[in-house]
Amino acid sequence: MELAFIPSPSRGVLHLGPIPLRGYAFCIIIGVFVAVWLGNKRWIARGGRPGTVADIAVWAVPFGLIGGRLYHVITDYQLYFSEGRDWVDAFKIWEGGLGIWGAIAFGAVGAWIGARRRGVPMPAYADAVAPGIALAQAIGRWGNWFNQELYGKATDLPWAVEITSTADGRVPGTYHPTFLYESLWCIGVALLVIWADRRFRLGHGRAFALYVAAYCAGRFWIEYMRVDDAHHILGLRLNNWTALVVFLLAVVYMVLSARKRPGREAVVEPGAETAAGDAGTDGTAGEKDAKQDAGAASADAGTDDADDADGADTAGKTDAPDLTKPTGTAGDTHAPEDAKDAEAVKDGADSAKKG
Repeated sequence: MELAFIPSPSRGVLHLGPIPLRGYAFCIIIGVFVAVWLGNKRWIARGGRPGTVADIAVWAVPFGLIGGRLYHVITDYQLYFSEGRDWVDAFKIWEGGLGIWGAIAFGAVGAWIGARRRGVPMPAYADAVAPGIALAQAIGRWGNWFNQELYGKATDLPWAVEITSTADGRVPGTYHPTFLYESLWCIGVALLVIWADRRFRLGHGRAFALYVAAYCAGRFWIEYMRVDDAHHILGLRLNNWTALVVFLLAVVYMVLSARKRPGREAVVEPGAETAAGDAGTDGTAGEKDAKQDAGAASADAGTDDADDADGADTAGKTDAPDLTKPTGTAGDTHAPEDAKDAEAVKDGADSAKKG
């Protein structure tokens, strides 16, 4: 008897009147919003414009959903095209079934289209959104819990997940919650990429390559635990081989990219730096103009004060007598002429006495 386990929901869909609310779809939608939110913050921090991540996601998300569904249908075609199956079910994406490999591949194509339309380098965009994609996967995996699917081998561990559904050959019991293992692993991958990006300033797609390599490493051992039907090659499940090949490609890319293009992109979005510079220039020019106006006003005030002072000095010099000079200085100017007149009178008197 199991003492503890993770219970599964009795059903994965609720109806709001005629509108079905599916847990699987909600997990995907929430994951997309988290990825765009975090990607936008990282994009702005790298020098991009707000809203660019969302604009490109408009292309990436639909392509990703189509690619994920195609990969699942192709690799598990027996679920839709074998005897007794209805091929129309291949279009019922809300019932579960998305292959991450196809989602990332086709999502990259959509992102490339959106990036070209915005003039954004694809590697820089991929680096910005990499941790957000990992978190989106972590949230999306809980959709498997709502659908009671993609669990591992039987176990009686306290964190085992209880499966109650008998659809598609399921056997009720407690199993390894591989959806939970992968969800926790993806959270760890997101934290790893964020730390490594800050520590080593990863650029030119290397942060995204690190996310791919780290995810593949975890997916390999988690995939090995699953018991759902899958194609096998040389004793390994198809997804194991896919994880191994993609892991090697990601590592090779990181090594070659670091040698060929070290460092990080200086500009991630044309025009973003110019717009920021213009805003800064306008602010600086305004400050300079204000300072110049203030200086001119101060200079004018100083000039007026100086003029007033000069006027006061002139008036003082004109009106006020100079007390340092002796009184009567103005009369001294006529003294020589008076002396000459006196001598002339004296000479005249002397001449009259002699005659």
